Amino acid sequence: MDLATLKALKPTEYSEAADGYRSTSDMASAAKDRIENQIVVAMRNSLKGEAASAAIKQLGELGKNFHYVQVECGLVSTALEAFSYEVGAAKGKLDAALGGAQAAKLTVNADGSVSYPAGGEKDADGKIPDGGTVSGLTDGTAAAIGRQAANVDPNPNHRLAQDYADQIAAALKEATEADEKWAPKLRALKADDDLTVSDKDWADASSDTSGVKEAGKKYLDSLPQPPKEGSPEANAEWWKGLDAEQQAAWISMRPDSVGALDGLPATVRDEANRIVFDEARGSMQTELNSIPKPPLNEWTYITAGGYPSKVHTDEWMEWHNKYGDRYELLTSNLKGMQSIQTRFDQTGTNGLPEAYLLGFSTEGDGRAIVANGNPDTADHTAVYVPGTTSDLPGIEGNLNRMVNVWHAADAKAPGESVSTITWLGYDAPDSVFKDAPRAHYAYDGAPAFRGFMDGLDASHSGDSPSHTTVIAHSYGTTLVGAAAQTGHLNADDLVFAGSPGVRVSGADELDVPKGHVWNEEADGDIVPDVGRWGHGGDRFIIPSDPEFGANQMTTDTEGHSGYWDTGSDGDSTSLQNQALVVVGKGDSVPLKPPPDPWAHVK
Repeated sequence: MDLATLKALKPTEYSEAADGYRSTSDMASAAKDRIENQIVVAMRNSLKGEAASAAIKQLGELGKNFHYVQVECGLVSTALEAFSYEVGAAKGKLDAALGGAQAAKLTVNADGSVSYPAGGEKDADGKIPDGGTVSGLTDGTAAAIGRQAANVDPNPNHRLAQDYADQIAAALKEATEADEKWAPKLRALKADDDLTVSDKDWADASSDTSGVKEAGKKYLDSLPQPPKEGSPEANAEWWKGLDAEQQAAWISMRPDSVGALDGLPATVRDEANRIVFDEARGSMQTELNSIPKPPLNEWTYITAGGYPSKVHTDEWMEWHNKYGDRYELLTSNLKGMQSIQTRFDQTGTNGLPEAYLLGFSTEGDGRAIVANGNPDTADHTAVYVPGTTSDLPGIEGNLNRMVNVWHAADAKAPGESVSTITWLGYDAPDSVFKDAPRAHYAYDGAPAFRGFMDGLDASHSGDSPSHTTVIAHSYGTTLVGAAAQTGHLNADDLVFAGSPGVRVSGADELDVPKGHVWNEEADGDIVPDVGRWGHGGDRFIIPSDPEFGANQMTTDTEGHSGYWDTGSDGDSTSLQNQALVVVGKGDSVPLKPPPDPWAHVK
C-alpha cells in the first residue's frame, strides 16, 4: 500500500460496511427463528398430509439457508471490522507522522521519503550543513544503524527527518500486511451459486471460521477478554459489558468458547453452539463421504480343523485397517448429531417448546447440553444427568427422557413455564464392569456440573428465581453426589433413579433443603444393590436405604432404564412422580411405606 492510498483510506467505511453485514446476519437469524419456531410449528400443528409434509421440509431447508447466511455474513462483518481496526491503526500512525513532519517544516514526498532543509551550526569553512532527503527504514537493525548515523550528523534536521520517514515506512508496511492478509480471507467468504446449503458448504464455513479467527487474533485481543477461569457471574458481567459489535465478533470467531461459557444467556449459547454444531456436522459428513464405503463381502467361511469358521474377507480387512476406526467415529458422531437435529425439528410437536443447544463438542465421547424451553425465563427447570455409557452417539434416549419429563411436568403446571435439560457435560464411564466402579469420572465431572448449575442461576432473567430440580440416573447420581460433597450445588430438589450410591451416606449431606431428596428404585433394578459396594457412603449406604433419609417415591416400572416410560395408557407413575417434584408439588408424590421392622417376626 503506497502513501497516497493510505492517506486517502477511510477505515470507517469498512466499519460501516461491517455494520451492514451484521444487520443482514441479524435479519437472517430472525428469519430462521421465525421459520423454524413459528411458521413450521403452526403448519405442523394445523396441517396434515403429503403436501403439508413437503412444504414443511422445504421450509426446513429455507431455515438452513438463513442460518448459513447468518454465519457467513457474521464472518464478513467481523473480518471487515478487524481489517478496519488494523488498517485504522496504521493510518493513525501515518497521520501522526505526517502531522509531526509538517510541524517540523519537513517535506514528505509522494514515495514516503522525507526532505529536510539545511541547518545546524556552521562548519570550519563557515558553511551550514546541507539539507537532503531520507527514506524510511522499516527493519529494526537498519533503522537503529540509520539513527546512529543521524545522531552524529551535524544537521539536526537529518535526524528528525529520518525518524518521521521511519514512522511513515512502518505505517505503510503495517497497512500493506493487513491488506495482504485480509484480502484473500474476504474473497473466500462467498457461497456457491445455488440455493442448497450442503454439507460441503458447512465444511467450507468451518474453514472460513478458522481462517477469520486466525487472521483476526490481533483484533480479538483488542476486545475485552472473558475472565480467566471466571465464575458464571463474572462471565455474565463480561458479556453484558460488550457492545453489539464486540459480541458479534466473539460469536463469529470463537463460537466454541462463547457456547461453553456458563452464565451467558441461553439464546447466546444456543446461537454460538448451533454454529459449532452445523460446521462440525458438515465437516464430518464431508470427510465421511470421501471415505470408500466398506466392502459388501465382509464375511467368508474357511474350514479349520474340519469345521467351518466365519472370518472377515481380506478385502474387508484391508479397508478396515485403513479406514475402519475413522469411519466408525464419524458415523457414530453423525448419528448422535442427527438425534439432536431431530429434536430441533420436533419443536411445536404436541406443544414441545423450542430447543436450546447450551453446550456441544465432538471431542472424546462428545458433549451435548440440550434444553426443552428457555431456562432463563422458566418458572421450573429440571437438569438431567445420565449415567454409564452415555455419549454423543447414543444421546437420543437421554434426549427423549427429558422430552417425556417436559410433557409430564408441563401438564401439571398450567400457566407456568417449564424447561427440562439433558446435561451430557462430562465423560461418563464407558463400561459397566470396567469403568463404572471407579469414582474419578464423578469427581472429574463435578466442577463442570456445579458451574453449569451456577450458570443457570446467573443467566436467569425471570421475575423470580426458577425452581430447579436435578434428576440423575445410575452413575449420574454418583456425579451429583460428588458435586454436592465437594462444593455448593445450586438446586432446590434432587431426584435419583436407579442410584448405585452418591458417595455420601445421608440426604442431609447433599446441599438441598431437608426433605427435598427423592429416590426411585424399580423392581428388577439390580444396579443399586450392586453399586453400593463401590459408591455407597459410610457402611455402603445408598439412597434406597431407609437410613439415607430420601423420600422413597412409588414406582411402577421395571428394571434399570424404565423410569421415564410412557405408554398408550399414559405416563408411568415413575415419570409422573418426577414431574410433580419438578413443578414444586413434591407434597403430592405418593411414597412407599417404610419397611416393617417386625416383618421377620411375622
